[in-house]
Amino acid sequence: MKTPEAPLLAPDCLPSDRVPAPAPLSPQASPMDKNTDPELMPPTLDGDDPLGVSPDPMAVSAVSQELEEGDPASLSIPLETRFGIPSGLSPRVEEQELSENVSLPAEETNRPELGPGEDVEGVSEEPAPEDEGYTVWNYSFSQVPRFLSGSWSEFSTQPENFLKGCKWAPDGSCILTNSADNILRIYNLPPELYNEGEQLEYAEMAPVLRMVEGDTIYDYCWYSLMSSTQPDTSYVASSSRENPIHIWDAFTGELRASFRSYNHLDELTAAHSLCFSPDGSQLFCGFNRTVRIFSTSRPGRDCEVRATFAKKQGQSGIISCIAFSPTQPLYACGSYGRSLGLYTWDDGSPLALLGGHQGGITHLCFHPDGNRFFSGARKDAELLCWDLRQPGRPLWSLSREVTTNQRIYFDLDPSGQFLVSGSTSGAVSVWDTGGAGHEGKPEPVLSFLPQKDCTNGVSLHPSLPLLATGSGQRVFPEPTESGDEGEEEVDLPLLSMRHVHLECQLQLWWCGGGPDTSVPDAHQDEKGQGGTEGGGREFI
Repeated sequence: MKTPEAPLLAPDCLPSDRVPAPAPLSPQASPMDKNTDPELMPPTLDGDDPLGVSPDPMAVSAVSQELEEGDPASLSIPLETRFGIPSGLSPRVEEQELSENVSLPAEETNRPELGPGEDVEGVSEEPAPEDEGYTVWNYSFSQVPRFLSGSWSEFSTQPENFLKGCKWAPDGSCILTNSADNILRIYNLPPELYNEGEQLEYAEMAPVLRMVEGDTIYDYCWYSLMSSTQPDTSYVASSSRENPIHIWDAFTGELRASFRSYNHLDELTAAHSLCFSPDGSQLFCGFNRTVRIFSTSRPGRDCEVRATFAKKQGQSGIISCIAFSPTQPLYACGSYGRSLGLYTWDDGSPLALLGGHQGGITHLCFHPDGNRFFSGARKDAELLCWDLRQPGRPLWSLSREVTTNQRIYFDLDPSGQFLVSGSTSGAVSVWDTGGAGHEGKPEPVLSFLPQKDCTNGVSLHPSLPLLATGSGQRVFPEPTESGDEGEEEVDLPLLSMRHVHLECQLQLWWCGGGPDTSVPDAHQDEKGQGGTEGGGREFI
């Protein structure tokens, strides 16, 4: 993740029609040496003694009792010890502490030192004066998002090199993509975002890193505590067919560690889904009727095995996606067997088994409040919303077009107000989850067509109103039409790709009308710039 050389600007220094600079990025890559994979532990049979599943997973009282418990465990092990990275490879620690001291406001740096007996309550509770005018950028979908930049030449060198989603880094410094050529690419934000002058024409984006996998990539994800200011936390996990789980360095693109899973025949098996725990101490991996949990402090083959289906009860099928609640110690698993399961974080006890989709589950997403989560499936035209306080049936459903087995992503903005989803037709739909429409479900706020090909990836930036979309899909030749008898016969193939329109590209869209200079938390209660004045309008 190389950083543009242009200087960073404070968001409140820009005019209202300019794009602000994101959070400070890392000035250069960390000089990490190449580490080989750790030695394998002695073989163990994963299939022996699987954990049982409760015979009554629909017990609503169990869910309510778990929701009343506290938050998940706090951070425990630093990442440099988890991946076996020496502490000497983190030269930025002292620089970061120094920069924090330098950036303190004048009021704080000039305060007199307090004696051992003096009260410090007033100091900790009073906010800094400059916080009053802090600029917060909100998403606004009252009009069609403005196209900024993208990448298309990168995916046109090979035929049918369609994208398979895109994901912003947790700190928003860069974006990760996956494509049919089995290459993970990392893009920095466009350097034009750092320009304080006049509006410039955005150039095409180019990847700063490419990480090549050996076969079809099943899933990929960022490390949950990733920060570009700390290279020791900048990691990407990926899983591909007939390969172990790989941990890639997002600064150098080197392979840093591997996690291996073996079946009862001691054969290597690939994970179909990946998800880091919120505290970064564990990596949850989905397999057939099983979730395996690796400790990030110990790469190798040692893992905890949690069976989701035992004694003809529980969640069957391949665990295709995993998501953690941001407020409660539980996680949700989606299965290609069309079911959803809720489990406790500490021991994997089943809490509920939900059903309602017509196809295999492909993506899950929790609302920031932790009480609701959303699920989507393949060959299923519905997005379902579930309330953990009433998990018996869906709270409401939204319509989108998904006619293939491709994974079509959806995402929520950081406030949880807007839900954005792609579709097989290419249309991107936006709903306001806070506004109740007909039958209590949200009405569509906006729908626009970024391109004429399938939009399979959508990702909302964590701090700026930037929407990233990825497009493309696998296509098949169509039968050619035969001419009339009187016409001369032309040598045409029986199958042709003449009418197939491919648009495989990554695109960035600006979805903000202007900055909100109010208190950061106030925009969640007021619609302000993120209002739905244009609700119900379609721009297709």
